[in-house]
Amino acid sequence: MLSVLRVHLPSDIPIVGCELCPYVLLRCPDNTITTDDVPESSPIDGYFLRCRWYRIQSDKRLAICSVHPSEPATLQCLGCLKAKLPVSKSYHCSTKCFADAWRHHRSMHARASNAIRENGTEEDELFGRFSSTGPTILGSSGSSAVAGAATAGGFGNGSIYAGSTRLSEQGNGETWYEVGRGKIYTPTTEDVGHALKLECVAVSATTGMAIGPPSTLLTSRVIPAPSPTPRRMIPVNSLDGLASLDADVDARVAVSGTFTLLSYNVLADLYATSDMYSYCPPWALSWTYRRQNLLREILAYKADILCLQEVQSDHFEEFFAPELDKHGYAAVYKKKTVELYTGNAYAIDGCATFFRRDRFSLVKKYEVEFNKAAQSLSEALVPSSQRKAALSRLLKDNVALIVVLEALDSIHGPDASVSAGKCQLLCVANTHIHANPELKDVKLWQVHTLLKGLEKIAASADIPIAPHGLIATGRVDPAHPDLAADVLGILRPASKLCHQLRLMSAYSAFSRMPRAGPAFEQQHQRMDSSSKEPLFTNCTRDFLGTLDYIFYTADSLTVESLLELLDEENLHKDTALPSPEWSSDHIALLAEFRCKPRLRR
Repeated sequence: MLSVLRVHLPSDIPIVGCELCPYVLLRCPDNTITTDDVPESSPIDGYFLRCRWYRIQSDKRLAICSVHPSEPATLQCLGCLKAKLPVSKSYHCSTKCFADAWRHHRSMHARASNAIRENGTEEDELFGRFSSTGPTILGSSGSSAVAGAATAGGFGNGSIYAGSTRLSEQGNGETWYEVGRGKIYTPTTEDVGHALKLECVAVSATTGMAIGPPSTLLTSRVIPAPSPTPRRMIPVNSLDGLASLDADVDARVAVSGTFTLLSYNVLADLYATSDMYSYCPPWALSWTYRRQNLLREILAYKADILCLQEVQSDHFEEFFAPELDKHGYAAVYKKKTVELYTGNAYAIDGCATFFRRDRFSLVKKYEVEFNKAAQSLSEALVPSSQRKAALSRLLKDNVALIVVLEALDSIHGPDASVSAGKCQLLCVANTHIHANPELKDVKLWQVHTLLKGLEKIAASADIPIAPHGLIATGRVDPAHPDLAADVLGILRPASKLCHQLRLMSAYSAFSRMPRAGPAFEQQHQRMDSSSKEPLFTNCTRDFLGTLDYIFYTADSLTVESLLELLDEENLHKDTALPSPEWSSDHIALLAEFRCKPRLRR
């Protein structure tokens, strides 16, 4: 006889759009134990597993806090309602939660106000109230209590606390609605604010009768998927692009002579532990949630080429490759060579490059394993007595994935007279260099090794490259402090650390463009004036800095536009990453390139 031993969910907080895939432990008629599904179509010895999902619909429908989605809301920001922002962003679970988020609310209100003023709508006057200096009581009636608009001293600068409405509660009646049949269920917007129940029971295939009582599981109330503030593309090649700041991404797709490239470290699940990111709610760290959130974000950018790092090998095969294939992307993957034990299984991550099949075809793939290069280096340069110590320092299992793509349409533009017989080729290098600050010599050696390989590939076919000092300037200052960490002597003489590729950082364009208007000034403020790179691309509780870059060959490509950078307000208050809104500890970088025409000679 088939029997259910245990039913468990990885997270008891269900989120709209994220699959609920329970762990169901079964004892089979032959006394073996399995977690495999036993559907009615494939019974075992005359028995199958029947699963039903129910929504517990009570008379009261609870709103959910926008900051702490596992908590019911008790306050609502009236300023968000007046600004016609998404209602879900207006809810808070306590006055402290509302006060802590006030800076973020001010930013959202201001952006909505500017958008309305630019569009010249009749609601302009609505936002004049936000700049008044006196408190305004909004009033109330019935059993609802109103906090009113009152000056909150903690907000500073005479800012106005836009008010909050306490939500009322009614009735205690409950009704159960069947919402799903089968082991897996994906919550919908209709489920928000309600708990779900799963019933699992063994059933006789002959009689259709349940064998014993069902095993049940109750979830917390369903919460809406947190929605981060959309990021816009900022034109950097000309100032006449101001009107396109809020243009739909679709308008940029397949523009003649341009292509877009995304670089994103998606944070492999094997590293996304509560020990490492204790500040992130456990449900927001679960892979079942993060994978859907990451996919939504990646697809929203509509990039022609995707360079993803820290892609776990099983997640590449089971999720990223098949899901992105549905949206027209072909995939190439290179995993590391050493697996890590995660406590219950071994896992490994790597680099994945995707490209749109309607724009590019794969010509060739190159794989770089820095461990192999380290073995060759130690045999050639390191004395045998020091070889073991050298390999211990150099073997870090980092890899690089290089693909040569051929454009299926013109990436040189309609006016370019392309040289006869020249294929429109693009070389894309995707890598995850070792980031330990204690091993600066290893990092520099890996970069140099990759660049010399790219140099050979590019020279062989005159290919433009879209892959700090070494990359951007082609050399390393002999007095650079990082060279002092060269305990193995693998970076000497410093003069050998050079390359002939004319590489530039795509995001350095933000430092070069004129400060014409608030949008451009804002991007300037989010750049490091010395490195000409973003102030940060990685933001955790313990680290804030730049680890992600997009470099390109400036003699064959120009940057047209860049995805805007984030600041603390975009990240929602002072939170670190990952968070419910952003599912990686890195932020995505996206650049639009235009190929320079190659004229006939």
